[in-house]
Amino acid sequence: MISATISPETFAPASRINRSLTAALEKRALIWLARRAPRWVTSDGLTLLGFGSQIACGISYALVRFDSSALFAAILCLILNWLGDSLDGTIARVRHQERPRYGFYVDHIVDIFGATALMTSLGFSGLLHWPVAIAMLVAFLLLSAESFLATYTLGRFQLSQGLFGPTEIRILLVIGNLAVLHNPWRTLLGHRFLLFDVGGTIASAIMLAMAAATAIRHTAELYRREPLN
Repeated sequence: MISATISPETFAPASRINRSLTAALEKRALIWLARRAPRWVTSDGLTLLGFGSQIACGISYALVRFDSSALFAAILCLILNWLGDSLDGTIARVRHQERPRYGFYVDHIVDIFGATALMTSLGFSGLLHWPVAIAMLVAFLLLSAESFLATYTLGRFQLSQGLFGPTEIRILLVIGNLAVLHNPWRTLLGHRFLLFDVGGTIASAIMLAMAAATAIRHTAELYRREPLN
């Protein structure tokens, strides 16, 4: 028996919302690149580039335990990850080759596996402690799950949370890498902490707070849309 599916004719793509700090500049840059990219550069190829570079970034972080210069490789991988992850959808839209269901699913399942590999590798790196790495991964997955559920139920996909999106996170990671090369430790209130422990703890708390706040807001919105009779 073939299960019922949504046909391409009835499927309505969710509206994309991005209010991050770099959103406007990034959009112009991506459209400029997409219009000038050679034909052999495809959206699927860019997705693979983004995923592969995220895995390579994780490997680079894991190698930091043995050689801190691996942080330079991690920075390069973050740049390539931005290129692949951000340009794949843009090039499809510029070339009118959109596949909204396929693109949405593949892009975000790749992000989930990539983020899991990245956070796990950070735990191996020695740059932060395992509980912080696990907390970041759990917070990311919770925030992602809320976003995907909101996309399905509300018809809008939130690319950013507040002023921060994936690009801002990558920029912060690059700055953190450069800072760690100088000194991986920081002193707060008379105690020494690993810089990535501090940043990871703050990031986890913010992501968890965002997930909770948006879940409450979206639950209230859906309740208003579907009140009890």
